[in-house]
Order: sequence, then structure tokens, then C-alpha cells
Amino acid sequence: MEPLLILSGPTAVGKTELSLKLAEAIGGEIISADSMQVYRGMDIGTAKLPESERRGIPHYLIDIINPDEPWDVTRFTGLAEEAISAIRGKGNIPIVVGGTGFYIQALVKGLTFDEEPRDDGYRAVLENTSTEELAALLSSVDPASAKTIPVGNRKRMIRAIEYAHYHGEPISALNERQRNQPSPYTYAYFVLTMERAAMYERIDTRVTQMLENGLVDEVRSLLDSGYREDSVAMLGLGYRQLFPYLRGECSLEEAADRIRLETRHFAKRQMTWFRREPDVIFLDKDKYTEEELLQQIIVTSREKGII
Repeated sequence: MEPLLILSGPTAVGKTELSLKLAEAIGGEIISADSMQVYRGMDIGTAKLPESERRGIPHYLIDIINPDEPWDVTRFTGLAEEAISAIRGKGNIPIVVGGTGFYIQALVKGLTFDEEPRDDGYRAVLENTSTEELAALLSSVDPASAKTIPVGNRKRMIRAIEYAHYHGEPISALNERQRNQPSPYTYAYFVLTMERAAMYERIDTRVTQMLENGLVDEVRSLLDSGYREDSVAMLGLGYRQLFPYLRGECSLEEAADRIRLETRHFAKRQMTWFRREPDVIFLDKDKYTEEELLQQIIVTSREKGII
């Protein structure tokens, strides 16, 4: 089986810097498992590492589509598998880095996703339902998924509701079965954690830095380029919360507070997901220095025969 190293964790926990040090230490190349960094022109709000700061380490699945192009877990797994083969072909170690747990699960378990039976009438009803009403409906048919799917991700909410509608069981039950499938990879799955208050402080600092670095102008530029407010990409954290400000409906600080709050909620949902994943190795950033964390990853990966 192909060896694979995974470094994940909630937003703002510090995955990027550690992943660079890890890649330098073991001859690795990085595959992004971030559902937003695939989009061109969405840099500040996705905390995308500029190419000039990647230390010459190849990164895959970043800046590969425009914000109005379709993107889903099936495209992710297909391109990630191609990247893994390319990296291994060079004799290097593929390192999957990012916080989209659903993508990581699909990749390490080799999952495939069949198209749901299509009922255009039912789909139209869901697509014309408000986000708040979709969230309430999802909570009623699949409470477990409602806790992990971001409220702004209408596409995933609709898919979960449709799955329950067509199959008579929640998609969370399917996910639970899939978690226990054997993997086509020999992998080590590391998740960075830290105390909640410290995490929230890092999130608040990141949002402030994003705004100082020009996030408002980035969102305005995307809208001016013709990208719609209701597109999947534009509903991402840090983007949709600024629409009311740009329409003059709230102050910038109110919009910033909304980003901070919803990012905290998102980080909490991410940790809920990771805690349910089997074989995860949690690394507490409150207890160890970055160098100690790096050594733990390297030692464990050697023990598992990955490096």
C-alpha cells in the first residue's frame, strides 16, 4: 500500500508552518485538503500561503479553479490521487495538509460517491429554501450531520437532506460505515489541537490580520468580477459575512465580529469531526514545542513504515 502522511486540525491551529518544516525534514510535498484554497483569487480569506513563502516545496490543489467552477469531494479525491502518484514517482513523501475532514476521510478510505436519484422538483424546492430553513430541516432528518456541516454550505446541506429523503437513513450513518472501511494507504493521521481559549484568540487575531491585509477589497473585487453572492465559493467563511457591510447594512466591526464568531463555531465542528475519526493521533500544541511536535510526527511515521 502507498504510504501517506496527514497533518490536519481546526482552522488557525498552525498547520501551515509545521507542514513546511515537516516537508523539509522528510523530503515531502504537500497536497492541500482545504475546500477553499482551490479557488483562484480567494487568497486572504482562505489564509492561502503565497507561493513565495512555500520554501520551494511543491504544493498541489491550490489555485486550480475559478470561484464559479464546480468543485466537490469526487474531484478532490481524483486529483489528490494523481498528486500522490506524482509525488511517489519522484521518490518523495506525500503530505496531505488541511482541515476539511470529509475530504481526508474520502481519500484515505478510497471512497466513491454515486449520484443520487434526481428529482428535479424536490431539488428545486430545496434550492429555493432559505439557509435557515435548510438548517432546521437537516437537524430534523440528520442531527449528526447538522453538527458538522457548516450552515453556509448549502450544497452539502442539500446533499445530506436528499440522501435521507431517497435512502431512508441519514448520511451520517453512511459516513459512520465508511469510517470503518479499510484504507488503500499505509497512513499516519495527525491532528493538531490546543486549548479552546487559545484557539479562539488565534482565530480573532487571524481575522484582524485578514482585514488589515485587504480582505474587504478582495471580496469587493470578486463581486465586481461577476461572482455571485450565492455561489458555493462566495459562501465561504470570511466572504459571505462581508456582504451586508458592502451593502451598507452593518458596520465593518459588526461584520468582523460575525466572521470571528462563525469561525469559532466552524473550528468546534471540525474538532467534533476529528474526534469521531478512527486512527487519529492528536498532538497538543499547548504541551509541546513545534520542534517536539515535529519529532513526534517523524518518529511515529517511521514506526509505521511511512518514511
